[in-house]
Amino acid sequence: MSKSKPQVIIVGSGINSLVCAALLAIWGKSVLVLEQNSVPGGCIRTEELFPGYTHDVLSCWYPLFLACPAYQVLQPELEKAGVEFIQSDYSTGLVQPNGKAIALTRDILASSQRLDEISLGDGAALNRMAQQILHDDAALNFGLLGNDPYGLEIFKLLFSEWRKRGIDGLTAFASHSLETFRRWSERELQSDFSRALIAPWVLHTGLGPDDASSALIGKLTFAAVVAGGMPVVKGGSARVVEALRTIIEQHGGQLITDARVHRIITQGQGSKRRASGVMVAGKVYQASESVVCNVTPQQLYGRLLENVPDSVWQRARSYRYGRGCMQIHFALNALPPWCEPELLHVPLIHLTESMEQVCLSVTQANNGYLPGHPTLGIGQPTALDPSRAPEEGWILWVQLQELPTYLKGDALGEISIPIDGKWNEAVREVMADRVQARLETVMPGFSSSIVGRKAYSPADLQALNCNLVGGDPYSGICSPDQFFWLRPFASSQGAKAHQTPISNVFHIGASTHPGPGLGGTSGYLVARQLARR
Repeated sequence: MSKSKPQVIIVGSGINSLVCAALLAIWGKSVLVLEQNSVPGGCIRTEELFPGYTHDVLSCWYPLFLACPAYQVLQPELEKAGVEFIQSDYSTGLVQPNGKAIALTRDILASSQRLDEISLGDGAALNRMAQQILHDDAALNFGLLGNDPYGLEIFKLLFSEWRKRGIDGLTAFASHSLETFRRWSERELQSDFSRALIAPWVLHTGLGPDDASSALIGKLTFAAVVAGGMPVVKGGSARVVEALRTIIEQHGGQLITDARVHRIITQGQGSKRRASGVMVAGKVYQASESVVCNVTPQQLYGRLLENVPDSVWQRARSYRYGRGCMQIHFALNALPPWCEPELLHVPLIHLTESMEQVCLSVTQANNGYLPGHPTLGIGQPTALDPSRAPEEGWILWVQLQELPTYLKGDALGEISIPIDGKWNEAVREVMADRVQARLETVMPGFSSSIVGRKAYSPADLQALNCNLVGGDPYSGICSPDQFFWLRPFASSQGAKAHQTPISNVFHIGASTHPGPGLGGTSGYLVARQLARR
């Protein structure tokens, strides 16, 4: 196989790109991956931010990847390359500033019983929810997310479900899928504590509890995490990138960094128009079969492809991104003094007062205000992988998903906002101070054990990865008009799901079906399609 003219060129090196390239290489295709940054991996970045402490700077958790069909194919090769995923007996939890907390194990029944101890009756509700999501509706939920939305498998799935449920049953599923989390939780859950436990999981696709489809997203994400856990990669997530790169190269492929693709070279007109390669700093890389792009819609149709139909470009311009995100990493020289000691074992804990506070913080961020009491996703990778820190050391991986991309004010009136409305170092660090003070309410005195703190604002995240527009970690809102069949959009000109108006140019990544996360599903779906060609 010739590296000078590979069969498939892949633009970008995020999880979907690497999965696509590795699978194609294993299946006998010659591939070339081009990455504009000096480090491959997209949102997978591992750095020693402080001596002896190994931090996953952006993404960290791999429940979606281990459940993806791609992993079943790649698992032997990944293990051969030394990748080890570590699980915990615990899954997630909640802590409130008043000290009330719950730590859930990786077991639906046990978690339901524990929830009942705090809120009698909500354990049964959790069981019903899990039964519905993971069993009764599992074929639809995971079938819709795991297949090409315009492929034959989807039509077979819908036909099969129609035979079992009838039109009324499918209509009921669609209705429940569009419900807001607030409406569902107020109907099904008895206590504010239970609503606060599940509500933050809605944020992990960029929605809020008052948004359409937030009930389905919140229930699905929460149930899957409690059942499956929150695995991490031993030694840091970059080992997955290194392993996938090794797989690609051992099977004749190539990955080049510092290679920004300026445009896709096409030939022909109309339906016969095809891509023949890409241009990188005046150099042409030719592809004999296909070009696959892991970019946003605006990058694909506004920069890489020329002579795009007006209707497609208008749809691409209309694609919308969500709120900004902030990552804060703490390196500690001692175990965090949790108000509830059992939380020390939990991979990812949310800190919030209530569902209503989550809704309020989302509204504040949507209107350009820094939230006064943001929801914190507090990750503890060292609870699973102690090798990431020195002996007795600890790492806190903190994520905020309710931040404005453009600043108009501060909900508490304490932080001065720049005249230009842009994030800068001063705003970032004062916001990090607010988060640190908030952590002190549930870990009294933890600040005295801080070895180092490193914060990344929404602007910093976009600088690290151009697909995180405005600091949106999900590369686009997962609202119903930009999800399932409509992600990134559907056009009569042939642009839908992973298809583009050019028959041999494909679109993958978080901006495409099935959306964000470290699953690698869009890369898998396109790789499977190209392997058949």
